[in-house]
Amino acid sequence: MKVLLLGSGGREHALAWKLAQSPLLTALIAIPGNPGIAEHARCLESIPLTDHDAIVSICAAEKIDLVVVGPEAPLVDGIADRLAAEGINVFGPRRAPAQLEGSKLFTKELCRQHGIPTAAFGRFSQADAARAYVRERGAPIVLKADGLMAGKGVVVAMTPEEALAAVDEVFAMGTPGTEILIEEFLEGEEVSFFCLVDGETVLPFGSAQDHKRAFDGDQGPNTGGMGAYSPAPVFTAEMERRTLSEIVKPTARALADGGSPYRGIIFAGLMITLDGPKLIEYNVRFGDPECQVLLMRLEGDLLELLHATATGALAEERGVSMAADAAITVVMAARGYPGSYEKGTPIRGVGAAGALPGVHVFHAGTRLEGGHLIANGGRVLNVTAIGANVAEARERAYDAVALVDWPEGFCRSDIAWRALAQ
Repeated sequence: MKVLLLGSGGREHALAWKLAQSPLLTALIAIPGNPGIAEHARCLESIPLTDHDAIVSICAAEKIDLVVVGPEAPLVDGIADRLAAEGINVFGPRRAPAQLEGSKLFTKELCRQHGIPTAAFGRFSQADAARAYVRERGAPIVLKADGLMAGKGVVVAMTPEEALAAVDEVFAMGTPGTEILIEEFLEGEEVSFFCLVDGETVLPFGSAQDHKRAFDGDQGPNTGGMGAYSPAPVFTAEMERRTLSEIVKPTARALADGGSPYRGIIFAGLMITLDGPKLIEYNVRFGDPECQVLLMRLEGDLLELLHATATGALAEERGVSMAADAAITVVMAARGYPGSYEKGTPIRGVGAAGALPGVHVFHAGTRLEGGHLIANGGRVLNVTAIGANVAEARERAYDAVALVDWPEGFCRSDIAWRALAQ
């Protein structure tokens, strides 16, 4: 198969790395790609992901057999619909089911209609009504802007005063006319759970835990993710069974019954509460950086699984095999992230770090300038390692981090602390 991969981050580098291992692959092309992806694919850097006409033309000219969509924005914008209309196989949901991530309100109403466990909520288009709801409910409470917010757009307010101040802040995060959600605060431990979904066929793809806060001890502002590990110890076999039966399968069934069957990876952000799993949110793509640790553990052929999902043949697969080993990824980010940060700073030592046993360094925000690796984003590298257990994987990952020479970068030093504590 000839495969076209859309995206340019650490998630897409991990996908390219794993796809390149498939004996079914004859060629891999990426739009736009990055220097790490270029190790496995021919990158077409000049084509923007918003140019659906150009993407379709590339598929026709290159005789592409499968398009793998990495980020969420093209899916919410309908790239899968456009490709399918041209008879091109695509891994990723069409526009209608992609609203699971594109609209938090869509997902919450679906949960309410189908009895899927989630936090109680109110929806508001006016700040005065939102403030009245906050005064009635008290704190802690969670406020969310509707729509795609790149992993941000959420405020967890621990006091009523903080919640009232956050109302205007969250309205400002969205576009004019955006509604906001105000949700019950759920207590427990967060887990990311992934499943391949083809209509009503659901295959579990593993669990992970992300670290959203910028600094050690879960301090500082929210980010797109500063590290992850897999599997998540709190996500037991019983929790997986309940999540499938109470959350993911009813969601897939509801979408199929509504005429919008889901095909792709579904990412359930969960809170494991005393009452069991509850849905925080859905994402319609592999997580970033969760994808990196999942693919380090995946045994077997990723391309075969993605193609089966895209072509409606997932029921023929016997399942997804994950190594019993643990994997961890440490995000190296530019100082100042998630606020303002400097681009163009040189990075050295990536080759030495990636040469350590069980380690792979995925590029998230890099570019080449004169043959030298340069930082070109907020989250720049994902230093990823696998080991017999979390402790071994963590030691390998931080040994590799120590070899990366990038004074303008930083990372958390406590990734996987929950797993080690357990």
